[in-house]
Amino acid sequence: MNKSMERIAPFAFGMIALALWQGAVWVTDTPSYVVPGPLAILQALFDARAILGAGLLSTLAVTLAALLVSTLLGVFLAVAMAASALFRAAIHPWAVVLQVTPIVAIAPLIVIWVGQPFLALVACAVITAFFAILSNTAAGLAATPPELLDLFKLNGATRWQILFQLSLPYALPYFLTGLRLAGTLALVGAVVAEFVAGSGGFASGLAWQIIEASYRLQIPRMFAALLLLGGTGIVIYAALGVLERALLARRNSA
Repeated sequence: MNKSMERIAPFAFGMIALALWQGAVWVTDTPSYVVPGPLAILQALFDARAILGAGLLSTLAVTLAALLVSTLLGVFLAVAMAASALFRAAIHPWAVVLQVTPIVAIAPLIVIWVGQPFLALVACAVITAFFAILSNTAAGLAATPPELLDLFKLNGATRWQILFQLSLPYALPYFLTGLRLAGTLALVGAVVAEFVAGSGGFASGLAWQIIEASYRLQIPRMFAALLLLGGTGIVIYAALGVLERALLARRNSA
């Protein structure tokens, strides 16, 4: 019974909050261009479903491309850092510097330097997302039990055999955790980049829909775009969680 209540509780809380929100808008007679109610947002979502759907596909394309590149880059750098202490000493500080630099500050430069809009958006999203995979995968590789390393070495295993048969499988849970974080961070980076590109004249993605709706005081439509972004982030996080559980279950059963 308690488990059922725990599953229902988030949905019940959300429905109560939405009902109170809608009731407050009705009671205070608040104009929709100030604070729209949930019903007005849903109506705007339905009315602009075609253009918002196209914007969602554009943002999703940037996010997934950035997640793929971030995964390849993060794993490659993590493996290289695990293989060479000198490479780690040279690369890791700069990766940290890049991560702590606000993407909103460097996105305009990236958009100008890259030139091609889609590639510029992907580059911004990669900068935001790749460090989560790099740091988690590197932590997993470094956490390989020393006794297992000694056992592999005693049995004459090569460096590549140790990497692919021991270290990488052991680091899989760490990598998957980083992947879930990177999925949502890639979406954040894509949206930030779209805001910058949209302000510069490249109109694409849900971020541009938010900008355009705010210019026209179409606040319900702006909230509808925000709703799609939030839902997309939840779906990405949940899908990667399903992938994580499936891969770990397969590994444990092997």
